[in-house]
Amino acid sequence: MTGSESQDDRAAWPEEDPVDGAATARATVDPRGIVTGWSEGARRLLGYRSAEVVGRAAAGLLARQPPVDTLRSLKTLPRWNGTVTLRHRDGHRLTVDLLAHRREPDNGAGAVGGGSHWLLVSPLARPPASPQDDALTMWAFTQSPGTTALYDAGLRLLRANARMERVIGLSEKAMQGLRVSEIVVDPQSDRTEECMRQALRTGEQQHIQVALHLVGHERASSWTTALTPVRDAEGTVRGVLLSAQDMTEEHLARGRLALLNDASVQIGSTLDLARTAQELADVAIPRLADFVTVDLLPAIEGGEDPRAGSPTSPVMLRRVAYQSVLEGCPEVVVQRGTVAAYPDESTAARCLITGQPLIENVNAAAIAQVAARTPDRAERMRRYGFHSVLAVPMRARGITLGVATFSRHRRPEPFEQDDLLLGQEITARAAICIDNARRYGRERRTSLTLQSSLLPQRLPPQAAVEVASRYLPASVQAGVGGDWFDVIPLSGARVALVVGDVVGHGIQASATMGRLRTAVRTLADVDLPPDELLTHLDDLVIHLSADADAGADSTAGTADDIIGATCLYAVYDPVSRRCTLARAGHPLPALATPDGAVEFLDVPAGPPLGLGGLPFEAIEVELPEGSLLALYTDGLVEARGRDIDQGLDALRAVLARSVPSLEDTCDTVLQALLPDRPADDVALLIARTRALDAAHVATWDVPPDFASVARIRKQACKQLDEWGLDDAVFVTELIVSELVTNAIRYGGAPIQLRLIRDRNLICEVSDASNTAPHLRRARASDEGGRGLLLVAQLTQDWGTRQTYTGKTIWAEQTLPAT
Repeated sequence: MTGSESQDDRAAWPEEDPVDGAATARATVDPRGIVTGWSEGARRLLGYRSAEVVGRAAAGLLARQPPVDTLRSLKTLPRWNGTVTLRHRDGHRLTVDLLAHRREPDNGAGAVGGGSHWLLVSPLARPPASPQDDALTMWAFTQSPGTTALYDAGLRLLRANARMERVIGLSEKAMQGLRVSEIVVDPQSDRTEECMRQALRTGEQQHIQVALHLVGHERASSWTTALTPVRDAEGTVRGVLLSAQDMTEEHLARGRLALLNDASVQIGSTLDLARTAQELADVAIPRLADFVTVDLLPAIEGGEDPRAGSPTSPVMLRRVAYQSVLEGCPEVVVQRGTVAAYPDESTAARCLITGQPLIENVNAAAIAQVAARTPDRAERMRRYGFHSVLAVPMRARGITLGVATFSRHRRPEPFEQDDLLLGQEITARAAICIDNARRYGRERRTSLTLQSSLLPQRLPPQAAVEVASRYLPASVQAGVGGDWFDVIPLSGARVALVVGDVVGHGIQASATMGRLRTAVRTLADVDLPPDELLTHLDDLVIHLSADADAGADSTAGTADDIIGATCLYAVYDPVSRRCTLARAGHPLPALATPDGAVEFLDVPAGPPLGLGGLPFEAIEVELPEGSLLALYTDGLVEARGRDIDQGLDALRAVLARSVPSLEDTCDTVLQALLPDRPADDVALLIARTRALDAAHVATWDVPPDFASVARIRKQACKQLDEWGLDDAVFVTELIVSELVTNAIRYGGAPIQLRLIRDRNLICEVSDASNTAPHLRRARASDEGGRGLLLVAQLTQDWGTRQTYTGKTIWAEQTLPAT
């Protein structure tokens, strides 16, 4: 190149390739052992031109056959290396180092050992030793991209590469002669030095992972370090090579993934809104932030949907949860449950107004702005050193719920984009869970209100029994169920006791419960026996289920749950002290007699309501006066982790105690059997039986003769005189005359009159006919037909009930208070 050549001319010349491809002999051999490729380097090595070798057997180039073991190993080895003796074109022999690579065809054809090609390479000459080799080695060490340092046998630093100098922030000269623990003052350095000693003692490479906060670095860094013993030519360990790899980003990524995993497990463990918000705050401390607050729009906790669009100014938020790395959360200004106003310039308000997450670095100017609006917040920010804030809006299903604010005052590094994405991820999960809790809370309140309105508000006083009851809804997680109970007055001073349980939870279960309770009351008014009543109720549930299926089909969906229920129905007669019971898939009732004995009545187990086609059976038992009859739903005796027999034994033990008050008995039963958060609804109804003795009941057999009407009427009036009910004589005479006359005229023997003195006066006439009377409007010319109308006008209530031997017509009069 002459001096007149320009820089552009030199740049236009092609660069000289420093790699001499012909310095290596290369040949390829196919699976049959035929040479398929021959390089210029191969020609230089053996003197054969390509045309003289390609297409011929490679074995012809060998001056000596390889050992048999070598040939066998070629069938399985992916690569082989060793020395071979070849024959030059001029006839002399050459012993060369050969490296053979097995190569599979591009199309994947050819099996190992059968269809593989081989690439054979051998260097023409070894590069001679150069005086610059040592310098090249040192240059390679110094410029290595790894973080590397060499220590002598005394663990004093000899050399450090450029990467190590940048990481530590010191030059090699400044570090020479110092130990690791003197270069980086940190407990992790002592661990590293101990591993270096072990490498010197054992001669084995050691590995260690450390986290360091190095001078000049904003955040702690994570390192994976290999400590390799360095040996001399005789194998004596002369030093240790420290090679460190920065794993900070990988460590942070693993930490973020771990936090996301923990958030997916810990957030939303219940359907409690406040607890879910607290779980968000808890999971973010300390791995994401030093202080976290969760604030919701006030309408959210009430279950309402907030107004569409941005919140109005000033933004009102209710503090729901907070957490801190400091014990007791001393940074808190707004306490839980407090509604506070946030100006438009505040971080939380700007986040909600824009609907976007934001990172704000806290400096003196920012604190001064806060102090102008809320001095107490500014004072806490100064005291604890807040320097970075991340605010994330909480949105779910298109609704803005509130804002989660993450702050740092102990961790020195500010929030970054990766932190923002992580905050969004865990906040989005929490928002979905909070919205689920909000919606569930609204449905739960609706269900409780509906169920409360459908259950008896108070139990009417009964002559037959003294009653006490309890209803406990399930825990928030399980939801409101369809348990119910009822006490239904019947004719003849009798009473019906009923407890039922609808399958499922929620509004649907509560609504179904209401329909079944209404149906039971309607059927009870007809005075059906317990087994027949359950049969009719079973038909109703079948119809309800069919209607639900039809509704689901019409909306191209499926019913949420199959409608089904269990029920226990009992009728107690205080005159005979007999109780008739039947059940449809319901737990057995418990009976505690006055002598302290407790048993579970063996009522035949009918199928649950809604199956259809199976009969129900009833039993009749005589109860001593003062017996306790306990009816309940399965939530009382069944609990997670407890066998049902244990629950029944616990109920038996409580009922065996002598507790005068039924209210106290109910409380004792619930305390003994239920956990703090029951998984299912519980309905409990306890009745103490009473008896109406001969002093309260009078009975006469009536001959089927109209002449006996006057005598029976006279005896009834005499009984009223003995009871001191002179005011009821006139009406009772009319009732007895009408009902007995009708029984003689339209009914059949045997005929019986019974007067029952209770809170009211009950008159009953029984006969053998199954034909029930009915009211009718008499014409002016009719001689009869006005009797029952007169009875209906003069009494509080009247009616007919069927018996196994006929029917009973009854009429009830109100007695004056005494």
